[in-house]
Amino acid sequence: MRHLSIRTEQAYVQWIRRYIFFHHKRHPREMGETEIRAFISHLAVAGGVAASTQTVALSALLFLYRDVLKQDLPYVSNIERARKPKRVPVVFTRDEVKRILASLEGTHWLIAGLLYGSGLRLMECLRLRVKDFDFSYNQLTVRDGKGEKDRMTMLPAKLRQPLRRHLQKVKILHEQDLAAGCGEVYLPYALARKYLNAPREWGWQYAFPDDPPLD
Repeated sequence: MRHLSIRTEQAYVQWIRRYIFFHHKRHPREMGETEIRAFISHLAVAGGVAASTQTVALSALLFLYRDVLKQDLPYVSNIERARKPKRVPVVFTRDEVKRILASLEGTHWLIAGLLYGSGLRLMECLRLRVKDFDFSYNQLTVRDGKGEKDRMTMLPAKLRQPLRRHLQKVKILHEQDLAAGCGEVYLPYALARKYLNAPREWGWQYAFPDDPPLD
């Protein structure tokens, strides 16, 4: 309902579990601002977590109380905050990127090439569908990216033919799955109910399935 990413869901569940175990399995309804402050401060003082991690943990607990338990919480103040380190971003040089890509092959090389050449995040790349590739215009569509936004990005010319060959092998695998009575994929937002055949159609298949073809 909230359209949070699966990674956000997993992170929230993890932090809520840790919060409950930290307070010796007391029910969250029996706790509140004081217990939240103690847990979040403990993460910074004893846990040594990064500032961003502490923020995610606090967001998870606020979600638990406000959206799940429907309890109003006052502003949780006097939290011991983790310090944000001042670091200069580390960027690979071209030579370093070439050495990394040279050490990879097959599907892993394709994925790394898309991450670098198209500017994709890892999960954006792994969730690409066949229909997201447009070889005519040398571009691909990233759907439901960060902030639930779609965007277009370039498709590196060097990857065109390797990707075509890869998708041909994936199609053979898909046809074998269909023959075995399988070959369906997950569709978001109830599209599977609206388009009954779409989960089995070639265009909706993942470009990088869990069981990739041999390269």
